[in-house]
This record gives sequence, structure tokens and C-alpha cells, in this order.
Amino acid sequence: MPDLTDQILKRIRQIAEKRGTSMRAISLESGNGPDLIRQWGGKKAALPRLDSLQAVANALGVSPGWLAYGNGEPEQNITMVPLLSFVSAGQLAEPNGNTSYDECEHIPAQGLQGGDWIALRVEGDSMDDYSPPGSIIFVNRSDKNIIDGGFYVVCTEDGEATYKRYRKDPDRLEPQSSNKSHEIIFPRGPLNVIGRVKRTVFDFPA
Repeated sequence: MPDLTDQILKRIRQIAEKRGTSMRAISLESGNGPDLIRQWGGKKAALPRLDSLQAVANALGVSPGWLAYGNGEPEQNITMVPLLSFVSAGQLAEPNGNTSYDECEHIPAQGLQGGDWIALRVEGDSMDDYSPPGSIIFVNRSDKNIIDGGFYVVCTEDGEATYKRYRKDPDRLEPQSSNKSHEIIFPRGPLNVIGRVKRTVFDFPA
């Protein structure tokens, strides 16, 4: 594996550790599937493509020049994001949902792209393949475009927010869990999307 790729992977790990996230999660956030960064470390791996490198840099919130060559300092680009409860998130789906976050706890997040961001602490294990209980997900309320395989927080018919993965043909919301007791949700009407989940952050067990 080229030494340059070694250095790129080292810098990715550096930022991932600071953010408390995984290489897999960063690959997903870049929009290139879960295995992109792992493939860069394979025995027959070539240098990363420029477009893939740019996508990973965007996901990390750093400049492509720093990621590729270590030039300069990684851009901090810190955003303070309101941390809400799932109950409060469900209220955001109402026609006149409250969007004032003045009294909410705010947490720092690095490298988020433009949007209307909220953070939610995950409850339960219905998405523990990606977001174990207690992890924090970052949701872009400005991104409500439904795509197959995307992760979303949606408002259910009873007015509660839920975090699931969308699949089409037929439209459904799938849990992603080691607990197989969780059931797939088949919406009876159009989805009431609160926002798209773009990042999950968690602490590894001690």
C-alpha cells in the first residue's frame, strides 16, 4: 500500500478518534457506502480517487489538502447543535412546530455541512447496528429528500419521532438491529420526515 495512503488513513483515524466515531460511519457519511475507507487499506489498494478523497474530507470537516498531504491545519468548523429529546423532535413535525432552541443543551460538532441541524440521543436498540443506545445522531432538518437506503428521523402516525432506515418497493422503515424482535414499519401514507441522519457518535464500552 502506498505510503501516501498510509498517511491519509492515519489522518482519518486521528479525526475519527477526536469525534468518537468509526471509519465505517465516516465512509457512510461521505456517501460512498460503508467500506470505502476500509478498501483504501486493502493489500491491492490504489491511491484514493480525488472525488472520493474530497467526499471523505467533507465528511470529516477538513480540507482535502490536509487530508491528502497534511498541509496546514485541519479546519475546525465547529457547529453548536441543539440536543433534543425524541418527544421534542416529534413536535417539530407539526405545522407550527417550535424551532426555538434557546433553552436546549447545545453540543459541539465538527465538519457539518450547511443545514438546520438537531441532535438526538438514541433510545433503545432498534438501530444498534449503526447507533447503539446512548449514542447521539445528528439530523439535518433541511434534508428531507427520501432516498433508498437513507437514514431518517420521521414522525409516526401517533405523533412520535422514530429513527429508521428507509427502503422502497414497497415503502418501509426498517430497524437495523441485532435484536430481531423489532418490526418493519409500513407507512399507510406519505412519510412525515423530520430530517436525514448524517452522523452518529458514540463511546466504545470501557
